[in-house]
Amino acid sequence: MSTHVDIEVDLLIVGAGPAGLYAAYCGGFRGLRVAVIDNLPEPGGQVAALYPEKLIYDVAALPAVRGRDLVENLISQADAFGPTYILGEQATTAAPIVPSSDGGPSRWLVGTDHGRRVNCGAIVVTGGIGRFTPRPLPAAAAWEGSGLTYHVRHLAEHAGRDVVIVGGGDSAVDWALALQPIAASVTLVHRRAKFRAHESSVGELRQGTCTIITDAQVTDADGDDHLQRVVIAHSSGERTTLAANSLIVALGFTADLGPLESWGIQIVDRRIVVDTAMRTCQPGIYAAGDITDYGGKVRLISVGFGESALAVNNAATYLDPQLSLAPGHSTDSAQQPAAVAASSTA
Repeated sequence: MSTHVDIEVDLLIVGAGPAGLYAAYCGGFRGLRVAVIDNLPEPGGQVAALYPEKLIYDVAALPAVRGRDLVENLISQADAFGPTYILGEQATTAAPIVPSSDGGPSRWLVGTDHGRRVNCGAIVVTGGIGRFTPRPLPAAAAWEGSGLTYHVRHLAEHAGRDVVIVGGGDSAVDWALALQPIAASVTLVHRRAKFRAHESSVGELRQGTCTIITDAQVTDADGDDHLQRVVIAHSSGERTTLAANSLIVALGFTADLGPLESWGIQIVDRRIVVDTAMRTCQPGIYAAGDITDYGGKVRLISVGFGESALAVNNAATYLDPQLSLAPGHSTDSAQQPAAVAASSTA
């Protein structure tokens, strides 16, 4: 077997969502060489791929922050220490390397679906819910890329359009609220009478200009080169044709952990079991964020940030037992980014 290794680092972060990006910063702050891998083509995880325009309200010290801005700030924070990004590749295999002759801990060799291999001292898995795929709307699947989309990357793309949104969860209602001020019209179609979205958001939507159609489904769509209209089938048997230049399908998504399940780590109900130090049952492999589970777990971005700090600092002491677990204060550390250090002494 070839021993060629493309990248050698101290710490490999598997997952480039918010928890992973903050883990990259924490690793850099501890003086570790860090690589971040994600199967998506850009960093940011679900927030960047599905909710870039949504406002997030539960990040400490940020009363409201747009998903896109949160990701950009996390990237900027981590980039001060120069992590290596491996994007558009999925980590598929992880095998321990024989311990060094000096008795140090085993290293890991991680392979990707593109044939790349990464030699690392420790791994922090921050894969969120794993690899996710939007649930399709078969009746309109032919219009993907020509009017149908599964998420809103830029609100302005739908300005002045007749927008039909399918779904009854938070994403569907949030998109409807966000698009009301700029779209020509917004119609929300949900197959049930009861919504899964937060009650307050649904109440706000009912007070706005959005047309809400419940107990109904989109059963057909047509147009010329671009989507122009959809057909709504009501539970009563009635059918309605609506103008639709944009069809946003927010029916949730399926997710799986894929190759992670072969890494020898304990997984229960698609969650990685960790202890209070974010350790898995495999020495040198840690996990943080929504992908983890333990007693009392709360799945919030803010919790994921704290777990990333725990995972990385415990990984640092795994790599070098002489290190202190506490990273120290960033304002006093010699590890602060050069640009910050220069400005603080100017």
